Amino acid sequence: MTGYGRASAAIGGFTLTVQVSSVNRKTLDLSVSLPPGWEGAEGAVAERVREFAVRGKVHVDVELSGAGAAEDLRWNEAAIAAALDKLAALAATRGVPFVPSAELLWQVANSQRRTSEGPALEAGQEALFAALDAALRDFAVMRAKEGEALLVDFLGRLALLRRLVEAVAQRAPQVAPAYRELLLKRLREAGLELDVEDDRVLKEIALYADRSDLSEEITRFRSHLEQMASLLRSDGEIGRKAEFILQEMGREAHTMGAKANDLAIARQVIELKNELERVREQIANVE
Repeated sequence: MTGYGRASAAIGGFTLTVQVSSVNRKTLDLSVSLPPGWEGAEGAVAERVREFAVRGKVHVDVELSGAGAAEDLRWNEAAIAAALDKLAALAATRGVPFVPSAELLWQVANSQRRTSEGPALEAGQEALFAALDAALRDFAVMRAKEGEALLVDFLGRLALLRRLVEAVAQRAPQVAPAYRELLLKRLREAGLELDVEDDRVLKEIALYADRSDLSEEITRFRSHLEQMASLLRSDGEIGRKAEFILQEMGREAHTMGAKANDLAIARQVIELKNELERVREQIANVE
């Protein structure tokens, strides 16, 4: 699920900014960017993030900036000149004309900017975790709003799945009688005048009715729909449990299509499978 949270804190003359962002991914892919010298906090930061996210490509960016723009724009002119001289000398040895562009000057100057040494992790750790927790709360709120929108979408799709399976349930009792009429018609066309009550005819119809009976599959599919609806309204992790239920619903839909051997049911089963795939694609992003 997508989400974003941001928070700041002051540490002496510096401003600490924490940003947490995520995009959809089936598993948790977490990356943390920290100021130089603060790498020791990465494990604790990751542990806090895992309390809020179990899926998604999540990135935590922690930045330290100076108190004012004047401090940030103090260039190390001697170092800039030395760097440009080295580049000019290198170009001369290669026989390449050296004419510094504005972009090159900016890149060299920016790399040689004088900055005050930032605070040590020990001095900023409390502020770091306070800002991180605030950013994570905003992050969680945004993801919750997306989750609410997804819930409405899922419930609508479950209602469609329910209508489709009920259409199959309504058609299913008609399959065996339709086969009986088709069988008798083919027998007549073949010149075989068999009585409707002939044991061979009755046995064939009974075997077909047994093979094409969908009552168990329909019952299980309905049960899976109820389980899914309850799961979506529950607290805690949903994603992996929902994926398992969808997998079982797919099995039942496939069996219905294979057993029925009926065009009307086959059409409903195709719609069932298509809608299940749409739900599966969405549920892959849900925790």
